[in-house]
Amino acid sequence: MQKIGYTLAAASLMLASAATTTMATEGRDYISMVGSGTVYPFAAAVAEQFGKTSKFKTPKIEATGTGGGMKLFCAGAGVDTPDITNASRQMKKSEMEACEKNGVTEVVEVRVGYDGIVFANSKKAAPMQLSRKDIYLALAKQVPSPAGGDKLVANPYKTWKDVNPALPANKIEVFGPAPISGTRDAFTELVMDNGCETFPFIKAMEKSDAKQFKAVCQTLREDGGYVEAGDNYNLIVQKLETSPASMGIFGFSYLDQNGDKVQGSMIDGSIPTFENIASGKYVVSRPLFFYVKKAHVGVVPGINEYIAEFTSDRAWGKEGYLAEKGLIPAPAEERKANAEIAKSLKPMVMK
Repeated sequence: MQKIGYTLAAASLMLASAATTTMATEGRDYISMVGSGTVYPFAAAVAEQFGKTSKFKTPKIEATGTGGGMKLFCAGAGVDTPDITNASRQMKKSEMEACEKNGVTEVVEVRVGYDGIVFANSKKAAPMQLSRKDIYLALAKQVPSPAGGDKLVANPYKTWKDVNPALPANKIEVFGPAPISGTRDAFTELVMDNGCETFPFIKAMEKSDAKQFKAVCQTLREDGGYVEAGDNYNLIVQKLETSPASMGIFGFSYLDQNGDKVQGSMIDGSIPTFENIASGKYVVSRPLFFYVKKAHVGVVPGINEYIAEFTSDRAWGKEGYLAEKGLIPAPAEERKANAEIAKSLKPMVMK
């Protein structure tokens, strides 16, 4: 009797597994992607090429922002959740824990290349030459008192000239990404934190009170000086066209594709060009990623093949079609290592 019960249980389990696989395959026969607006144009270019040259349907991609994509990706394993999420920063430990809590236990991380974060304005205006200290003082909610001393006050600066006499007397109005964006995360870490640390009493907080340091350096003003424009960077480009005195924050690819309309500011003596980002000379640059839900491979058709297309030299190589879109290719050895991870679907280990 016990043996029969075991056999029936095993059979039921096999039938349930087969039904799940069938339901998954029948439920969705295309790759579903979410995530970073910065990575979106690169993923879209690969998806278009993949749809044209393979037997599989063109993947569907939604630009949700890096943080929004991670939430959707980590919500569970099943055809009602994305297969891949694109990211303009590395997955956080808290996001991996959310994945694991919801049954997403094997995640493959692929670093696809590099990008520069651009602080841009309209070509109708003069180009800006800024330091990260200038940008911090212009955008932080609280700044050191202009009167001196180790005191923080509500940001009093109204124009760029108020921040630095060498800058124009244009009103401070910067269109940038929302908190869920990986670009916002990278901007606050690479620009705001650095500018903040130029003040010794704030830098000292990093050791004495890390939470306070983060709040002081990364909290942006809410009085109109910084305007959240979501993860639609084409919309920011359009706003800069109609408002030449304003500034915008987005990835290098959007500057590269709209070079007739907008220009990148010099930051700490370096301008955002393909060559400067690739060499590391441009200080505001970061790696880009995509993450694959291994449980969906072999269930949703085409995932392996899409990954192979993205990690091919014709796509992400130095002469690849993604470089034409503004992606800064990783060094050859790094591309080789990540291509091997992608091919073997080796799950990441969070340190």
